[in-house]
Amino acid sequence: MKTVIHWFRRDLRVSDNVALIAAAKRAETVIPLFIFEDAFRTGPDVGAARLAFLLQSVESLRKNLAELGHTLVIRCGKSEEVLPAFAKETGAQCVFANKRYEPYTQRRDERITGALLKNSVGFELFKDAVVWEETEILNLSGKPYTVFTPYSKAWKAKPVPPPRAKFPVRSPQSVIADLKSDALPLSPAEVGYPLTQKIPAGGERAALELLRKFMAGPVYSYTTSRNFPALDGGSNLSPHLRAGTIGIRTILAELQKAKEKAVGAEASKSCETFLNELIWREFYAQVLHNFPHVTKGAFRPEYDKLKWSDNQDHFVAWCEGKTGYPIVDAAMRCLNATGNMHNRLRMIVAMFLTKDLLINWQLGERYFMKQLVDGDMAANNGGWQWSAGTGTDAAPYFRIFNPVSQAEKFDAGGKFVRQWIPELKDFPDDLIQQPWENPLLLSKSKYPQRIVLHEEQRVKCLAMFKAVKG
Repeated sequence: MKTVIHWFRRDLRVSDNVALIAAAKRAETVIPLFIFEDAFRTGPDVGAARLAFLLQSVESLRKNLAELGHTLVIRCGKSEEVLPAFAKETGAQCVFANKRYEPYTQRRDERITGALLKNSVGFELFKDAVVWEETEILNLSGKPYTVFTPYSKAWKAKPVPPPRAKFPVRSPQSVIADLKSDALPLSPAEVGYPLTQKIPAGGERAALELLRKFMAGPVYSYTTSRNFPALDGGSNLSPHLRAGTIGIRTILAELQKAKEKAVGAEASKSCETFLNELIWREFYAQVLHNFPHVTKGAFRPEYDKLKWSDNQDHFVAWCEGKTGYPIVDAAMRCLNATGNMHNRLRMIVAMFLTKDLLINWQLGERYFMKQLVDGDMAANNGGWQWSAGTGTDAAPYFRIFNPVSQAEKFDAGGKFVRQWIPELKDFPDDLIQQPWENPLLLSKSKYPQRIVLHEEQRVKCLAMFKAVKG
């Protein structure tokens, strides 16, 4: 083909980008395009942190392309309107893009296919965000897996493809006339989402540096350190995977190198634990595609009949980090301030909302999508349904985290709690996770009393689930 448009979406990088490299191999001229969708202004789950990270990452992409001699064209509007017009403007024969897996994006891609075909322009989609997608891993009955462990075994049995090459420097003969670009918002506030959180740096270089640091050491203690929120034991790559500023094949290739250098059983186990976390991401992506009803309700429809509490005061207290349970409140305050939450804490606060406050998991799911810089529909939905006991491979409904015992196990001494709840700075280590044990000191601290008693709510939760299960 003479001219192909590469439409950047959740693949904001020049290395290990499947559709971009395919375009470079098959077309004389590749025109990089990013569309600032109307959905970024009005979408139901748009969050300031994620939008700010996106804007940073697009600017990083623009610079990286410029270093290779390419100009990133930016247009604003609806993609099904922008793409046909842009193809006509440039004389492109085809639009290349990497696949997305959310139901609403797949419906949009169907509309785009029709709009482009009316103008005799092709639309090709490539697998990039995951190693194995949709129906590539099925059980012996030819159906999608709904339990993680057998899925992960099948995933690991298949060979992992290597990373794709870097987008090549533009050759002189591929130069095209300068194309007009629209201006991106300088900040989320310009489109009605003022940023109040301090977020990490976006862009491909930041992602590659995080990967390098993680594989140089922390990956070897990941199995243990990932559970302690006061430690920086994670890879911090989830926002980059969500925005596509790093390729999954790149991460897996570096993980394999690290595993080959691992010394001792613990280091090897930690590499395997990190691999499992990456596979969980793909497991939830295929669940979202194969069972799209999870976006509107429980994976197990019988749990849509649960009689959830509608106590708005409790929900607000949870959102603001004022429940009276220090580990829950510290986690929520951290989320609200940084757009990030440690994985162990995500489980603790999700179980507290659903099994202590007895509030519908969907409210928590939506709140997370508004706040998280790494908010991903598939992973967020899967994680919430796991914690609530309503999803695939879910924690049984009778598994109910005790927030105090979880805190004493994973934040003994309260280092993380003290970081986010200054009201408790004078509490001794043995009381920091249950300040109500010293009523006098609690009253002086201005930290709130518990809004519920865990022991009582646990009984109510079990009864609520049993009423549905019969």
